[in-house]
Amino acid sequence: MDPARYRELFLTEARDHLIVINQALIALEHAPSGAGGGRESVDELFRAVHTVKGMSGVMGYDAVGALSHAMETLLARVRAGEEALDGEHVSLLFDAADALEQAIEETAPSLPAGAPPSALDVTSLVERLQGRRRAARAPERATPAIELPPGDGVEVHVHLEPGTLLPGARAQLVVSRARALGPVSAVVPSEAEMLGDRFDGVFALRLAGERDAGRIVAALSAAGYVRDVRVVDGSVAPARMAGGEQGAVTDAERVDGAAAAPGDAVERFDSAWGSDALKAPLQQYVRIDLRRLDHLMTLAGELMIVRGQLAQRAARHGDPALDDALSAASRLITELQDGVLGARMVPVWQVFDRFPRVVRDAARTLGKEVEFVVEGREIELDRVLLEQVADPLVHLLRNAIDHGIETPEARVAAGKRPAGRLTLSATRERTAVVIRVQDDGRGVNRAKVLDKARALGVVDPERTTLADDELLRVISRAGFSTAERVTELSGRGVGIDAVLSRVRSLGGLVELRSTAGAGTTFNLRLPVTLAVIPALLARVADESYAVPLTHVTETLQLARGVVRTVRGREVIVIREEVLPLLHLRELVGLPSREVASSHVVMLSMADRKAGLVVDQLLGQEEVVVKPFDAVRGAASCFNGATIMGDGTAALILEASSLL
Repeated sequence: MDPARYRELFLTEARDHLIVINQALIALEHAPSGAGGGRESVDELFRAVHTVKGMSGVMGYDAVGALSHAMETLLARVRAGEEALDGEHVSLLFDAADALEQAIEETAPSLPAGAPPSALDVTSLVERLQGRRRAARAPERATPAIELPPGDGVEVHVHLEPGTLLPGARAQLVVSRARALGPVSAVVPSEAEMLGDRFDGVFALRLAGERDAGRIVAALSAAGYVRDVRVVDGSVAPARMAGGEQGAVTDAERVDGAAAAPGDAVERFDSAWGSDALKAPLQQYVRIDLRRLDHLMTLAGELMIVRGQLAQRAARHGDPALDDALSAASRLITELQDGVLGARMVPVWQVFDRFPRVVRDAARTLGKEVEFVVEGREIELDRVLLEQVADPLVHLLRNAIDHGIETPEARVAAGKRPAGRLTLSATRERTAVVIRVQDDGRGVNRAKVLDKARALGVVDPERTTLADDELLRVISRAGFSTAERVTELSGRGVGIDAVLSRVRSLGGLVELRSTAGAGTTFNLRLPVTLAVIPALLARVADESYAVPLTHVTETLQLARGVVRTVRGREVIVIREEVLPLLHLRELVGLPSREVASSHVVMLSMADRKAGLVVDQLLGQEEVVVKPFDAVRGAASCFNGATIMGDGTAALILEASSLL
């Protein structure tokens, strides 16, 4: 099979395990000390690292294997009670997790051909992990002295697990893995003697060509049932320790490793997962390339367009049988569309679970204490939307820690708990999902923002205060920042601007609420999906336009005398509420007309409202969104188009740009 497919599968699985590793490490960092503290997190961490090690051994990724093996070694001793877990352990494991992530990403099939060589120092980090283990472990029985004949290369001493079945065959497998790294000039005892009754699982070999201890340890340990691999420079890594899973060798470790070249990974993969594994019951889910779902969604959208065209033609013929057939087809198309949309929906935890590590690292960098709370993890959102909003959320979380939450000393002086509270939540509101980032910090310094805004000419010199929506508009200006210093996290004036740009491009809205001394809240209102949306169709002149129903509250027929002018702007009074009027004709560059013969579409997003004046209302319809890149000028208030039943195109209004 295609090796690239297995590399992509490895990368996907390994990234999932990295999330588990980081979550377990954060839990360990906050676990109570003493017996049993963090035991479940240690077990979870061990299982994730062990799985990554097995997969990397199958694929022949030595750097990933060396790191995961060294992490597993340390964790196995902790699980066995032979070593106590302390802060230094956890800090070192965080460093190892970072290096493991880098090593995994460097296996990506899409890595550019001319990419610079990796700066990852695997050997140094492996030695640090091994050093922690050796510093705490009790003296081991000495490896029996085995003398090798002189020659080029490094000496490698191997000690199999006691009680290994067929130790001679296992030792020969280790030697085969060594030969895949370079020429083996000597083996003591000989491979023939290994098959004898007196072989005790201890042997040595001289390896030329490869001198990286980390690579040697990873490659030889992956043979399975290997307790120690010792290189003459002192590097050591037990593949199985007392208290570890001595008999529980994974399928990946049972694979014959005689050929370790990357091109042989496919055969090893097929061998590992192609025998007994195929007899196991299949899981009730499969991974699907998002591009396939996009293609299915496109086909379902085209069917919807064809359905609209057929409906128009059927209406002209007046054939009851044709109407019935079209109605049945319409129901099936709707079910198909709903099914594909459902397959694109994923719970927000798939992205939210990446953020505890982001928060932890930012808090440590800035010397702050932060309690991170995640709520609404099971709320579902379109996979594409969720991935697109990940970076804006990172901006907001780091911004809250840097500018919002105070230092422990400042919080105590203000009568607060030393640890700040940072909440990331998701809720469903009608046809939208609201993602909220809320902190209990100092709040936005409005006076400071106002002074900077006056100096830049952003607001009137006479202004004395800023409402929340005005505050957001000011701080989201490109390059605007009140930070006195630039940190590695923020202070360059690009974060909030980037957040607003991304969210608006997704058809969403950003809201800000800030109270001095109490904290700041950012609300990101997003459509559940961008593929198919319910819309109100309207006409201006000879063109049709679609207004997403998420933003429509009601429609009205304009009558004479209801439109007023306040400070040079047209407004309309609805139930004693004064709302501004926007003319779609003017937005698209057409001359205005008599409003008495027009209709108004009432738009609303959060607490913002306005009336959109159009010539004619055509009714409601589900439309397939054909996105296009935003352009300047009149078209900047549109974020896509759709095909009508008569084959003409209609632009889709981006209401958030108007409100």
